[in-house]
Amino acid sequence: MRKRDHNIFANAASLLICGLLAGVVVAAAAFPAVAMSGLAAKAGAETFDRLPSELTVKRSPQMTYVYASDGKTTLATLYDENRRDVPLKDVSPIMQQAIIAAEDHTFRTHNGVDAKGIARAFVANNSAGSTTQGASTLTMQLVRMLIAYSATHPQDVVAATEDTNARKLREMKYALQLDKEMTKDEILERYLNIAPFGRGAYGVFAASQVYFGKHPRDLKVEEAALLAGMVKAPSAFDPTTPAGKPQALDRRNYVIDNMVETKAITPEQAAAAKAVPLKVKDKRTPNGCVATSKNHWGFFCDFFYRWWLEQETFGATTYDRERRLKSGGYRIVTTLDVRTQQVAKANIDRHLKATNKNALMLAAVEPGSGRVRALAVNRVYKLDDPAKPQNRISSNPAKAKKKIRGTYPNTTNPLLTGGGDINGYQFGSTFKMFTMVAALERGYPLETTINTVSPYPSKYIVESGSPAACPGTNKYCPENAGRKGYGPMNMWAAFGQSINTYFVPLQERAGGANVVDAARKLGIQFRASNDAKFANDRGSADQWGAFTLGVSSATPLEMANAYATLAADGKYCEPIPVQEIVDQDNNKLDIANPRCEQRIKTEAARAAVDAARCPVGDRSSTSKCKGATAGRARDIVGKPIMGKSGTTDSAKTASLIVGTKQLMVAGIIADPDWAQTSTHFTHDEVNDAVWTTVRDAMKGKPSQQFTPPTGKIVEGDQRRIPDVKCKSVDDARSTLRNAGFEVFVDPVPVNSTCPAGTAAGTSPDGRTIKGGIVSIQVSNGKGAQQPGGPSNPGRGPGGGRPTVPPPRD
Repeated sequence: MRKRDHNIFANAASLLICGLLAGVVVAAAAFPAVAMSGLAAKAGAETFDRLPSELTVKRSPQMTYVYASDGKTTLATLYDENRRDVPLKDVSPIMQQAIIAAEDHTFRTHNGVDAKGIARAFVANNSAGSTTQGASTLTMQLVRMLIAYSATHPQDVVAATEDTNARKLREMKYALQLDKEMTKDEILERYLNIAPFGRGAYGVFAASQVYFGKHPRDLKVEEAALLAGMVKAPSAFDPTTPAGKPQALDRRNYVIDNMVETKAITPEQAAAAKAVPLKVKDKRTPNGCVATSKNHWGFFCDFFYRWWLEQETFGATTYDRERRLKSGGYRIVTTLDVRTQQVAKANIDRHLKATNKNALMLAAVEPGSGRVRALAVNRVYKLDDPAKPQNRISSNPAKAKKKIRGTYPNTTNPLLTGGGDINGYQFGSTFKMFTMVAALERGYPLETTINTVSPYPSKYIVESGSPAACPGTNKYCPENAGRKGYGPMNMWAAFGQSINTYFVPLQERAGGANVVDAARKLGIQFRASNDAKFANDRGSADQWGAFTLGVSSATPLEMANAYATLAADGKYCEPIPVQEIVDQDNNKLDIANPRCEQRIKTEAARAAVDAARCPVGDRSSTSKCKGATAGRARDIVGKPIMGKSGTTDSAKTASLIVGTKQLMVAGIIADPDWAQTSTHFTHDEVNDAVWTTVRDAMKGKPSQQFTPPTGKIVEGDQRRIPDVKCKSVDDARSTLRNAGFEVFVDPVPVNSTCPAGTAAGTSPDGRTIKGGIVSIQVSNGKGAQQPGGPSNPGRGPGGGRPTVPPPRD
């Protein structure tokens, strides 16, 4: 604060007069007969001197503004009190003059306390026998509000506002202090920014917005007079209510007359202002995530809000953090990309409306930063009104019997990000990525071949008689669609066609606990209690045979970020909703910076991406893709992409993840109210919503290639395959086994010039990975083998749709 020079004798005189007058006030209350005696003066002076010498002043609560990633588009406003401080230069002079005319004519000339006014009020009130006049200056009123805002206990707030002599003494002393330490303009600025104006508006900026929809610099005479008149009793002079409007009009005209008296305006200006009809907008400033600028932004706002409450930087408890958010006056630029969010919501709406019990959810994350760019779902972000409910009866039969309503069309549940009782959804075969990553990190190359028999008798133990067990055993026995085996396959082909009986044995080799660890490193939280039970115990995790097929729950945001981590060469970044936070003092807070660390080996991540290009119809120079479960994606997006589709048992969910180096989008269709839904989902809605969102969001952005893997992680330690052509099958088998290969005899004969029943050759031939599978092809004796035979099923390098029926994800 700037100190202002005062005449020392004037200050001393004011202090003495106030002390004496305070004595009169105190004594008169207790001993009316001796109100003017020396005893009264002495008592008041002693009380006055015992007050603390300094006024503790805290900042008044300020509104927090939340913006989209462009830093311009308002996402939401959050506040306990609708207030935004503005400098006095940004308040029209007529508003400044109006508040002085309404509250304190001598504001510019007194020293914080109007001694004559106190004496006059005392005589008038003593004669009347009750309080009829007040003598609080504008500075004393400011003191009262500052004390209330600086209170740390509810009783302190009461003491700051109750009608007692002690309160008046305190206000007088501190008003003198403020008047010495601050200029008149500083006091006026502080007053205008802290005063209540009703309808949830605190300070002149909020009041100007609520009642007139304009900045305080643009207020007219009649508008300024109305606002200035409301400070005395905001509820009584509320112009938006039938009872308050006539009183507000009278009060406005009273202030206009006072402005003539203080020479702020001329009588002619006063007459013109009085002639203007009283008209206000009553536009309350939106507050919270249920009042975002666009409703579908509410789910992102909720994610941001929950994130804030977890940050210890903003307080020791969630209560402290919430108060800080709603009163700290922050300027927060979030990561929400308006364009990506808009296209995601539009692509969802083309398929499902908010009234559909099924939810189509999309989450978009930027690889390499963790910045969340979009969160969209076919729901209205709001609480359903219990008095006039719009939500339909729950799709869950147990809840439906009890007439419990579902979460559609209205909900504030964190459907896409998790929290509360939202644990996520089963993403099916998209979880095969975690098995592949774990295997790659443990030295299994992309060329690792496994004979994909179906059903596959695994080593995992399940309950005897379970539908998942091999008949007559307690062994987990996964199958491919139609109980069909696809022969020897490597990771590219198996991931591209989503072969169950490749990834279960691959999980056995990598170790179930290691696969679960890979998922955890990529951000899967295992929110469901049963999932956590398996994931948090390595012994249980090692027996979690179906984990690779996606039986654990995850949220769309977790899955988008997991795949984004791989697209960023294994650099995991915490999903974050902010990219800049600026406090009231214009300081940028480091807490908005990306929080990243290398969690997956770079070459392992690149190899996983190389295989993940196969399911979506893409490929690199090293890819050996055969088949694709979502092969249209590459042509639609038109840029290098990776991803994976997934479906659960009985098609209770359907999911797809597709992304570029710049943006990863995960989508799923499910019933949030009933996981065991009777609906059998197809990929029609979710696939189209995901790949068109990636296409639309990436429009106009440059293509970026993924870096292909190199070295042994691609082909491993290669060995020459012996030539067994025209040997007997037994001799061929023995030769190959002696060379260190796992041998498989293809049951389908091929055309060959070798005698029928002998070895026509091998698949692969030439070279393959050490210890890999080599298939013996048996001759039918009918001539030369034709190109494109069984050794090359499906589409060649380049991916696309498989020519063999793909298994269900």
